[in-house]
Amino acid sequence: MALSQRRSRRKVTGGKYKKQRDKKKMELAGREHLTRIGEKRVTLVRMRGGKLKTKALSLDKANVYDPKSKTYKVVSIKSVIENKANRHYVRRQIITKGAIIETDLGKAIVTNRPSQEGFINAKLI
Repeated sequence: MALSQRRSRRKVTGGKYKKQRDKKKMELAGREHLTRIGEKRVTLVRMRGGKLKTKALSLDKANVYDPKSKTYKVVSIKSVIENKANRHYVRRQIITKGAIIETDLGKAIVTNRPSQEGFINAKLI
């Protein structure tokens, strides 16, 4: 069964909305891409209008911003320490926006969505 991004069939009260039409291709949800720690693997996905979106499947380096020296450095990622999106993502080493990662420079918080952009930006904490 295809995943859809349409409104729910049920109202807040529990009643049903009338069916207006069948699912359309533009309403289908895409496959979930969870970025893990590992050798760099990215994939290209075609979006509406012919645009291409780079989705990261696994990454081993991050662009880390140091607020004291106000510089960026490309450093390797050691592990995921905390992830507020899902507590099981720490065990599976999955990186999402807001995750706290251990790098060569220290702990950093991820500031972008790697599964949507294809790279990791982080800020030292």
